[in-house]
Amino acid sequence: MEVKIGVQHTPREIVLETGQATEEVERLVSEALAGKAPLLSLTDEDGRRVLVPSEKLAYVEIGKPTVRRVGFTTI
Repeated sequence: MEVKIGVQHTPREIVLETGQATEEVERLVSEALAGKAPLLSLTDEDGRRVLVPSEKLAYVEIGKPTVRRVGFTTI
């Protein structure tokens, strides 16, 4: 699933593909925004961890992964 994270005072968003369940990502974001966790911590599909300070979160968009087509297709 694709997750986009907006960080305050940063022009670019963080985009990552994660294998974590939607409910788990929502729970982690909710805990970070409620002040229960000082960091939002997510792991991407390659095993890299993304840590964002909770007070710097602007928005988090949770969506489906985009399907990348390879090769030729007929329209």
